[in-house]
Amino acid sequence: MSESTSLTQQWLAEIQALKRQLAEQKVDLATAWESAEKWRKLYNTEAEQRRTDAHLFQQTIASLKANIHKLQGIEAATLADGKATAAIQAEITQIQAVDELQTKLIAAIKERDRLLQALKIEQESHSQTRKSLTTALGDAIDSLARERSAAEQDR
Repeated sequence: MSESTSLTQQWLAEIQALKRQLAEQKVDLATAWESAEKWRKLYNTEAEQRRTDAHLFQQTIASLKANIHKLQGIEAATLADGKATAAIQAEITQIQAVDELQTKLIAAIKERDRLLQALKIEQESHSQTRKSLTTALGDAIDSLARERSAAEQDR
């Protein structure tokens, strides 16, 4: 009988050990689910921010494109406008001295340089925006691929 009691005690001890392991596994599972939920929320927040940024960048690009088209249209209209050319010619004929002509030329060159600098800044801004959008899109695609991969592995 003592052997049977000993065997029963072993089985009871084994059952208790398994119960403890099961309880530990449940705690680990709950912790893992909490962690996964936290990361899912962080991912969703980041994804929403990326979508918002991408939308804002698209609006900025559209605005910049509109400004470029507007500026190109103004330049084309100014060059093609006979009235503007006639007004410039009339202004030039009124200049009596070389000093006046030099002053007008200096002012025109300064304005040209200012406009070229503004265009350069606008082009750099456009380039930076394009790079930012490309990076954001790449990050979003990578994150989506990781999420899909993780979802497939969970299945």
